[in-house]
Amino acid sequence: MSELQLIYLSILQGITEFMPVSSSGHLILVSKFTTLPDQGQDIDIALHIGSILAVMIYFAPTLWNIIVGLFKAKLLPNTKIEGSQLFYLLLIATLPALCVGAALKYYGMEWLRNTKIIGWNILFYGILLWIIDSLSITVRKVKNLEMIDALYIGLAQCLALSPGTSRSGITITMCRFLGMERREAAKFSMLLAIPTILAAGIYASYELYTAGNIQLILDACHAIGYSFIVSILAIFVLMQWLKRWSFFPFVIYRVVLGIVLLLDAYHIYDIKTLFM
Repeated sequence: MSELQLIYLSILQGITEFMPVSSSGHLILVSKFTTLPDQGQDIDIALHIGSILAVMIYFAPTLWNIIVGLFKAKLLPNTKIEGSQLFYLLLIATLPALCVGAALKYYGMEWLRNTKIIGWNILFYGILLWIIDSLSITVRKVKNLEMIDALYIGLAQCLALSPGTSRSGITITMCRFLGMERREAAKFSMLLAIPTILAAGIYASYELYTAGNIQLILDACHAIGYSFIVSILAIFVLMQWLKRWSFFPFVIYRVVLGIVLLLDAYHIYDIKTLFM
């Protein structure tokens, strides 16, 4: 894989991972509508790991509070200690996606890398985000979440295993449905990505190591580095954006992209002509 393709994919990943537009869907579409080869799931995961490292840097104070809170609570759930409570909220919200993800990995996920599925997911969940974001109240912060709320968010995250749904988009949608403020919803969504994607990253790293493909390992390392740089900038921009504005521009983008993809998938319009 060329260095230029890795840089292009990293820019795409960094911009789309935290904005509710589906980074995995965009990464898959690159090879479908350009002459670039499919980078494969291992590189996709590496790109996501770069984004997660950016989250860990941006929210380092929050992660430190979790560590301190766990020690204060002696590793037990304690709603009076914010760090401990947040750790167990993230744990509960992570478990459903790990279970469903493992099942899909076992039975195969390639059938999901399909333009029709991606198009419908981008369109439908984009509209759902707009409806819920528009109608929901905005009163709760991360510290106000309860364990049952975390479970709901975790179940919603399972839907993101289908490309085009958007992991950040569907978890933010559920957070908004539960009455969370927009910035707080985005924050919890980003923190929730850490254990989920790190778990996938550890498994992918093991597969790369056992396969012994040195070039693929080097490509994955470069992908992580490039994605990290773009992602840290994207997080900052999004968090600043949500101080004043809503998710509506992302919804418009999703609706337009979803319609274009479906027109192509059903052979009504050839999207490749846009790149020629």
